[in-house]
Amino acid sequence: MSARKNLKEHQAVVSTATGLDRAASKATGPLPANHPALAPDRIGVLLVNLGTPDGTDKTSLRRYLREFLSDPRVIELNKAVWYPILYGAVLTTRPKKSGENYARIWNREKDESPLRTFTRSQAEKLAESFKDEPVVVEYGMRYGSPSIASAVERLRTAGCRRILSVPLYPQYSATTTGTANDQLFRALMKLRDMPATRTLPAYHDEPVYIDALVRSVETHLATLPFEPEVVIASYHGIPKAYFEKGDPYHCHCQKTSRLLRERLGWDEKKLMTTFQSRFGAQEWLQPYTDKTVERLAKEGVKSIAILNPGFSVDCIETLDEIGREVCEEFVHAGGENFSHIPCLNDSADGMRVVEELVRRELEGWL
Repeated sequence: MSARKNLKEHQAVVSTATGLDRAASKATGPLPANHPALAPDRIGVLLVNLGTPDGTDKTSLRRYLREFLSDPRVIELNKAVWYPILYGAVLTTRPKKSGENYARIWNREKDESPLRTFTRSQAEKLAESFKDEPVVVEYGMRYGSPSIASAVERLRTAGCRRILSVPLYPQYSATTTGTANDQLFRALMKLRDMPATRTLPAYHDEPVYIDALVRSVETHLATLPFEPEVVIASYHGIPKAYFEKGDPYHCHCQKTSRLLRERLGWDEKKLMTTFQSRFGAQEWLQPYTDKTVERLAKEGVKSIAILNPGFSVDCIETLDEIGREVCEEFVHAGGENFSHIPCLNDSADGMRVVEELVRRELEGWL
């Protein structure tokens, strides 16, 4: 009995001390003489996207592609094998072609890519949603600028002792969310006074995300002068070997498509899942988007629409690859009517997804 009494007394002392410590840490009395001024204690939210070149010229594209394609999570080849290819054929020929593709979709008014325009707008609109709360919102890019490290520094300067990183990739892949988190942790590793950090998990099956996709599909199709015989959900591909090593991306994509079908009341013939943007000679996730639209056209399908559920905002892969290249392939093979369904971007539905997920992840902090 005395042992229980001693334990209770000990717990009471610990509880009291802990309470005093917490109270002292939050005290707002005057600072000691000559103490440096303290920034207000705030919470940081960091929106992260893939990245973008700074211009459409070969120098900008070469710099961007070098950083992107040097990431060992993106290209899992031994450097002794990959670097001669990268610095030889790839960085010699690809920047010019990529620059021409970017030039077709470039935001001339702001002199930047749509991905940067939309991501900045998302950050601004999210900040407005938190204007009455101690939250600071920044955005950073895994490759190119503004960098994740620079965004972290801006948040720390603003007094953020806690940071929620929000990789804007609905479906997890080591090549996207994984490498974005890598870069965040690299930035944190250089700090002596490291902020507490959380990262947003994949949201491929979140109801708010599925709801937003369904509304975007239904709203867009209602504006078309034709009814698509087939709607394709095209996701960015990854090498098949990455999936076989355990990357959950393929499973996440398939689940997103399944949930969309259930909500829309469609079968697998009406809403198909494909993968785009393959690079190199190895096999990637199939079926391939370009080969699928070509096959459909040759089989007599005249009208299709494509959405990109794996992209939070429109970018080179959606606006040019799908909106131009895949459209041309479909028409060339005999198709007639083609439409690209825009990404959620900074629309009201798109921002509802971001805000709901962010508020959930901030529970206990905010």
